[in-house]
Amino acid sequence: MALRTPLIIVNLKTYPQGFGDAGLGLCRDMAAVADASGACLAAATSALDLRRYAIEAGLPVLAQHVDTAPAGAHTGTVLPEAAAAAGAVGTLVNHAERQLDWSTIEATLARARVAGLATVLCTADVEATALGAALRPDYIAVEPPELIGGDISVSTARPEVISDSVAAVAGSGVPLLCGAGVKTQADVAKAMELGAAGILLASGVVKAPEPRAVLDELVQGL
Repeated sequence: MALRTPLIIVNLKTYPQGFGDAGLGLCRDMAAVADASGACLAAATSALDLRRYAIEAGLPVLAQHVDTAPAGAHTGTVLPEAAAAAGAVGTLVNHAERQLDWSTIEATLARARVAGLATVLCTADVEATALGAALRPDYIAVEPPELIGGDISVSTARPEVISDSVAAVAGSGVPLLCGAGVKTQADVAKAMELGAAGILLASGVVKAPEPRAVLDELVQGL
């Protein structure tokens, strides 16, 4: 299952609702919403759940992180090739909670490409977005870290981050996603109005009392 825009990626992180049987149920809700709406929804999952969700969830799954170490004696490393073999279609790179230096980002993007994984490069601001676009990931997701997990979305609190980031990637052809605090249809609609090609979010769905209802609302903003 390939990624396409407009796109909503839900990062399951390590929330209790986002792994094991609970996470699988959430992913199946996402797949049902995708089928009903025609939107593309994907989940970034724990490495331990990748294979199961890829087989059973009915939607594209991404690794939350992959490493650049080669195959061999590297205990605990998540190889891009292993993620792809488990059924991942892509990976997040440089999430705010798993930041990398630029040389490692470049190496990770290169390894992921060889493994056949689509890359979603996470950036914190317009300057990083411009630098990241030059490395030609498949997507860039700009998320001001101070708004991640908060109650005010980037499209409300700092809409210029989205519009300026869209301008920064315009010449590269890299689609821009945005995130941080996105929780409502209005948040999504505003981001799309500003030129985003989709959304990366987490707690607004994963921790919601009724995630299916939230998902049904969010896709209307696309």
